[in-house]
Amino acid sequence: MKNKKPFPLYQRIYEILQSARAGVARSVNTTQVISNWLIGCEIVEEQQVGEKRAGYGAELLKELSQKLKSDFGNGYSVDNLELFRRFYLEYPQLISDALPRKLPKNQISEAVRRKSLELMIKQDGFSLLSKKGWQLGHLSSNLSWTHYRALLKVDHPQARSFYEIEAIKNNWSARELERQINSLLYERLAKSKDKKGLMKLATQGQQIQKPEDLFKDPVVIEFLGLPESHKLVESDLEQALINNLQSFLLEMGKGFAFISRQERLTLDGDHFYADLVFYHTILKCYVLIDLKIGKLTHADLGQLQLYVNYFDRERRTPGDNPTLGLILCTDKNEAMVKYLLGAEQEKKIFTSRYKLHLPTEAELKTELKREVRMLSS
Repeated sequence: MKNKKPFPLYQRIYEILQSARAGVARSVNTTQVISNWLIGCEIVEEQQVGEKRAGYGAELLKELSQKLKSDFGNGYSVDNLELFRRFYLEYPQLISDALPRKLPKNQISEAVRRKSLELMIKQDGFSLLSKKGWQLGHLSSNLSWTHYRALLKVDHPQARSFYEIEAIKNNWSARELERQINSLLYERLAKSKDKKGLMKLATQGQQIQKPEDLFKDPVVIEFLGLPESHKLVESDLEQALINNLQSFLLEMGKGFAFISRQERLTLDGDHFYADLVFYHTILKCYVLIDLKIGKLTHADLGQLQLYVNYFDRERRTPGDNPTLGLILCTDKNEAMVKYLLGAEQEKKIFTSRYKLHLPTEAELKTELKREVRMLSS
């Protein structure tokens, strides 16, 4: 595309970036999000006008990138401009609450740009976006551009909605959001849910209302940096979890409060030790976690049942709900667990595999198929 003067698209984006710089001291993150969204909006509008011209889009972004980098520095490569474009397309309602209703179609684009520029430079402009409460797909001051970059890597719309909700509800940093996406949190929570449960995940995030909502399988603890080796012992695994307690709590999910490790339980002079003891602030109950190296055995289940029963009788106080137990192991026989625990104990005792590396979606699908096969045999 030949250089032509004037370059209206560039002038509009130039005004966006100048206004963003003016408001940067007031709200760095939200200003950057809005300006990038606006740039994407302008690019989409311009490309739609010239869509019948062969090669127009690629030439447009190339020339635009050169001019923006010259005036505003790095950060406006062709790849980034394409990302801004996708950001607008994936989040078309980001700032819709700030717009007048029933605008003529030919005035919508200009109104979006003008209203957004006002929001970027007003002292209290962003409060306009939150008076009615945040809605999925709308602007949130809790999400920076780095958050949105991570969200755009999630192709599945329901999964992206889930991560957006959870990031805001749990105040995840961009790094924490990246980790949860990379550990396939949505897929791990969704793999055993029906269509109704999947819809709730996508529109409400994780809802913890009963014990079975609490645990995921597998539990991913790649942050420990431990090798998958037959030489690994349970005491090393336990110590590594304690050393990385903050990351472990993030992986376990909201509501977990650490109480103790190697909690001693004494029965008629015999001593037993619960590996990790937590209290769950949402379900109002103790949660005992037992660590096992290798495949789960019936003896492991019996031991945890002993610990759970002890806590219910000796530690539980008025207001506490029944104690829950979780065994983390490298492998398990689902059928053995089902028949040993029975319907009632399955509501209190849970088992999850742990992964010392980030799983792939294919691995999760393989595990789900194996579980279904075992339970139906």
